[in-house]
This record gives sequence, C-alpha cells and structure tokens, in this order.
Amino acid sequence: QVQLVESGGGLVQAGGSLRLSCAASGRTSSSYAMGWFRQAPGKEREFVAAISRSGGITNYADSVKGRFTISRDNAKNTVYLQMNSLKPEDTAVYYCAAAQTRLDSSLVISYDYWGQGTQVTVSS
Repeated sequence: QVQLVESGGGLVQAGGSLRLSCAASGRTSSSYAMGWFRQAPGKEREFVAAISRSGGITNYADSVKGRFTISRDNAKNTVYLQMNSLKPEDTAVYYCAAAQTRLDSSLVISYDYWGQGTQVTVSS
C-alpha cells in the first residue's frame, strides 16, 4: 500500500513557474515508476510526464516538452514536477501516480496508486 500526497499548486500568472511535489508513504517510492497527470473541467485525465524507478528515463507529453521537468529524490520518497512558462491551458488539477508494472507509462490504466490532486490555475 502506498499513499501519495501532492502539494505546491496555486494561482500563477501566465509565464510564471510552479513546482509540484508528491510525497509517498507506506512503501518507498523507489519501488515504482511515477507519473504526473492532469484533468481540466469537462476533460479526460491526460498524461503529463513519467519517470523510471531510478530516474534515468523520462517521458513527456508533447504539450509540455521543453517547459516541464519531472524528477525524483528517492531518499526523500518524493517526485517533483517543475513547471515553467505556464500557460492558461495548463490550468487543471494535477495528480501524481505510482506504477509497479512495466506497461505504457502514459496510460492511466498502468498506475496502481493515485494522490488526491492539487489545483494549478494559470491566469492570463
């Protein structure tokens, strides 16, 4: 059993930056690949970024490449999402998730545990 808690969301102007954190407890986060997803009102939950257990492999949605960076600190059981050059279309609830299987990391179905989400709002 793994519990995930996101933090760091808030209100920011377009062009600004935020860093989201996801703290894991119950079992070490190093046992899992980790991902970030987001969901805007009326939209499906969409893939944002993923990182392997060691942190050596990352994947990003095309919409965030070059702007967002996923990283992890296994000693702290925490995964991060650094978000730069934010746009109004980035507004969503952001969720972190943990996967213990080697499936497609961009798919919601691949993940076993989910956090409660943190709101990110980007104003124009």
